[in-house]
Amino acid sequence: MPVLVDTSVWVDYFRGGDNSAKLDLLIDENLVVINDLILAELVPFLRIRKQQNIINLLYNVKNLILEINWNEIIEFQFKCLKKGLNGIGIPDLIIVQNAKQNRCKIFTLDSHFSLMQDSLGIKLMV
Repeated sequence: MPVLVDTSVWVDYFRGGDNSAKLDLLIDENLVVINDLILAELVPFLRIRKQQNIINLLYNVKNLILEINWNEIIEFQFKCLKKGLNGIGIPDLIIVQNAKQNRCKIFTLDSHFSLMQDSLGIKLMV
């Protein structure tokens, strides 16, 4: 199953963090996917750091098309609010929707996703 790797994991990876080995394994198994939202969060920072090689590598990762269904995003936000999850941002909901549309797991270090897991039926990599 493909794994949509969230910005938090990439940042940890670039810093040589604790989850680097897990991401290396996913890369070796060719399971990593990305989307333009995640690229938009990563690339400007990498450009400031003059990390063009990393940017090029990220652009070569399979990119999932973002097909945003705003009615579904509204429903996701409604379900989150109903469960008392008030701090879930729209970008996180778009990532959830994109992963679900493409039948992917999400690899993230952001605790918001584990809070949404049951309500929105998402699959997280553990």
